[in-house]
Amino acid sequence: MVKILLNGESKEVGAANILALIEEIGIEARKLAVEQNLEIVPRSQYHETAINDGDRIEIVHFVGGG
Repeated sequence: MVKILLNGESKEVGAANILALIEEIGIEARKLAVEQNLEIVPRSQYHETAINDGDRIEIVHFVGGG
């Protein structure tokens, strides 16, 4: 388990990378943007971007509408 700040809230997660974190919190990966420590993480790198203790992660989920 690692302690991170996820969207401003302290959380302990078991995920080793960004893709696993998205799956752990139950968000669909297609319509979101992820920032790790003030850097945008490209979708193509979700599976290889490691999560470390103390990381600040922001996840923005896009919702369609009109």
